[in-house]
Amino acid sequence: MAVTTVNAALFATALAGVAVACPVRAEDNNPGYDRPGLGFTAVVLNAGDVTIEQGLPTWTRDNLGGGQIQSQYTTDSLVRVGLGGPFEAQLGTSPFNAIHTTGPGLDTWSHGRGDTTLALKFAPNKADATWTWGFLGSVEFTDGDRQVRNDHRQYLLGVDVNWQVGDNDGIGAYVEQTTTGSDGQSTFALNESHVLNKSMVGYVELAQVHERGEHSGTEAGTGVAWQLTRRVQIDGGLRARIAGHAQLWMVSMGVSVFLGH
Repeated sequence: MAVTTVNAALFATALAGVAVACPVRAEDNNPGYDRPGLGFTAVVLNAGDVTIEQGLPTWTRDNLGGGQIQSQYTTDSLVRVGLGGPFEAQLGTSPFNAIHTTGPGLDTWSHGRGDTTLALKFAPNKADATWTWGFLGSVEFTDGDRQVRNDHRQYLLGVDVNWQVGDNDGIGAYVEQTTTGSDGQSTFALNESHVLNKSMVGYVELAQVHERGEHSGTEAGTGVAWQLTRRVQIDGGLRARIAGHAQLWMVSMGVSVFLGH
């Protein structure tokens, strides 16, 4: 699989850890979600609380070099479970993937289930704190269907820090390192979120991505989360390369459901 960031997003880690998941949230959005965007909320669920976050799907487009372009459609799924204290466990996969690769003399499709990821989050702050921060570590296995799975396990460590500037605004920073076999990728991102009304939050993000020993690039994104009820959120996001070597496009839609108290 050419790009591993899609599956990494299943654990809300990502190139641009975004602010919809940070403390700024619409009215009654008590649990907080790791969607949309690529990053994680620096708050854990209470013990026994559960959220299910489902992509509907996510579409990405990449330039593989040599005239080859790859598009991927992923129905990324994430289950988060509060363990008590400052800890949260996460389980994710992509039940269905479709990868379309084109280029000189090349036009192929691959389909199948993606890899499984296990993650543990540590975040000691309450959701209403002025400053929140947390760590997320994950391992992505190579148990997906052969046509779409990774060649090696991927390990990820992310750090997210958010500052609640006011009632309606928040600023965040995200740092991430992934390792896959002999390859790796590091990311530094800044983001800002704003409460648009009682049920909607918008965000913008800017990220610098560096691949080990190769290339670096810059991405920018924006999106919105709509809180239908206290327990249900619908979201959408867009991210694009603006310079250097980075993912060309990412477009996502999703729904998140809170199953806690």
